[in-house]
Amino acid sequence: MTRPPFKLIYILIFFVKIFPQQTTTLNIIGNERFSDEQYSNWIQLLSINSTNSNADSIKSKIGFNLRENGYYNYTFGEIKKTLSDDSSKYEIEFSIQENEPTFVNKINIENIDSTFTGDINLILLQLDGQIFTKQIVEKTITEIIQFYDDNGYPFVSIEIKSVFFFYDSTENKNLADISLSLQKGENSIIKKIEIAGNDKTKSDVIIRNLRLRESETFNDELVEELPKRLNRLKFFEPVQSPGFYINSDNEGVLQISVKEIQTNNFDGIVGFVPSNNENESGFFTGFVNISLRNLFGTGRAALIRWEQEDQNSQELELKYLEPWLFDYPFNISFGLFQRKQDSTYVQRNFNSEIEFLATESLSASFLFESESTIPSENDSEIFTVYNSSVISTGVNLAIDTRDDLLSPTSGIRFVNSYYFRSKSINGPDEFIFENTQTKINHQRFEVDLSLFFQLFSRQILSIGLHGKEMRGDSFEVSDLYRLGGANTLRGYRESQFLGNRVFWSNLEYRFLLTKRSFFYPFLDTGYYLRNADEQRNILELSEFKFGYGLGINIETALGILGVSYALGEGDGFSEGKIHFGLVNEF
Repeated sequence: MTRPPFKLIYILIFFVKIFPQQTTTLNIIGNERFSDEQYSNWIQLLSINSTNSNADSIKSKIGFNLRENGYYNYTFGEIKKTLSDDSSKYEIEFSIQENEPTFVNKINIENIDSTFTGDINLILLQLDGQIFTKQIVEKTITEIIQFYDDNGYPFVSIEIKSVFFFYDSTENKNLADISLSLQKGENSIIKKIEIAGNDKTKSDVIIRNLRLRESETFNDELVEELPKRLNRLKFFEPVQSPGFYINSDNEGVLQISVKEIQTNNFDGIVGFVPSNNENESGFFTGFVNISLRNLFGTGRAALIRWEQEDQNSQELELKYLEPWLFDYPFNISFGLFQRKQDSTYVQRNFNSEIEFLATESLSASFLFESESTIPSENDSEIFTVYNSSVISTGVNLAIDTRDDLLSPTSGIRFVNSYYFRSKSINGPDEFIFENTQTKINHQRFEVDLSLFFQLFSRQILSIGLHGKEMRGDSFEVSDLYRLGGANTLRGYRESQFLGNRVFWSNLEYRFLLTKRSFFYPFLDTGYYLRNADEQRNILELSEFKFGYGLGINIETALGILGVSYALGEGDGFSEGKIHFGLVNEF
């Protein structure tokens, strides 16, 4: 530590004694509406000294604040300034009469449209009996401007022409009449749409997803809604608010600027596991995920996914989406899914869906599925699953108000589905007995709810609640729901648990790094139930599990990469699971 010279300390003490600090006090006589403390704050008492406390300055500051609060008829007495003998205390004293405040009497608006007179008068009613202040007048003018903006006039302007103060002896009040001049400008009816930045996506694809009616009115509500509609496409970086102008032909032109992102993604890893002995052959393992979400800029989508879990378990999935069928708000999609489960069975599923896009946030779907399960041949004559075929029909209702599908900061997603499954048992004959049901009906109920809240700047709370239940007389392994893994219950292996009833929740606290990149701690919970089956000597099995950890989603040129490290119930640090891959955007 460096010590200051002794002489410097002496000089500082010397100057403090020669120039002692002054304190300023205020003595006000006659104030009734406002306290001494308020007056002190108005004239900035702490910064006052004998050189800047002239009477005109004090009167100006107090007068300004009284008028701001609606008191225009105040009067000052003499301002006295006294300095104590030792110059340590400076006192200001004055008297004041605040008198009564001024009230709004009426507002006259020139050039008001007769169509809107009734609505404007309703806005002006809030001034009835109010003290005339700058804040309340500005608030009323802002509401009038907002009303015109919502009704197609974004270029409206209002000018205060005059304010007339007078005293009404009958009411014994100080009143003010305000005269305004309104210029509503051009009507903001959208006649043309200009799209910029879409090098790949066709303009008509963007325009149809704007879902604008003919001669739509441009207003603040639309300004906030249009970016959300385009963000749902997942083709662009977060879209900014649109612009609007009137061209030389007096037509309203909507300007949309977008910046495209990578919509065709390849994600995968493949390895080869050599054989352990001469009687076995090696095999490939890994996964490949090819996602094409904007084929040829038309909004069409396709998916190819292959996954080899081990030597005997494999999945293959194909999907295709045709959006806005014949330029009507109907999406149609097809899918093919095949799973080879160990050496037990092969399951194939063909599904199709017709989705009606009722609004930008509400849709309804009709679903059809055809499924077949073929048991693998085995010499042990031990029952695994029946050779069966299933026909399923279902309906789906979805509500989605998220502001961005890839990284939402607000909104909800609710999906409610119902399926009716008719199952036919076709074999093997040696396991079909007199009491075996060869026709079985199942019902599936599925609910998904996701909620997003922005609690603080760049901090998002994400809550997910998911439940699925299948009801019927008899269930096989191939019928059951699968729980565990990156998309359900983190901290456990993919599809580790099976049940005819499953529930899981996901709680994440996200810290945004960019608009679509974030890291987060999370807590997952999961429950599964598999009913008892006396005929197959299967006991009821149910468990509640939880997992927790940290994760990060990073927006890359290939898409959004998600990586998480999760611990299951009772796991040590070295037993944690790492879940990673491109976030499914199909």
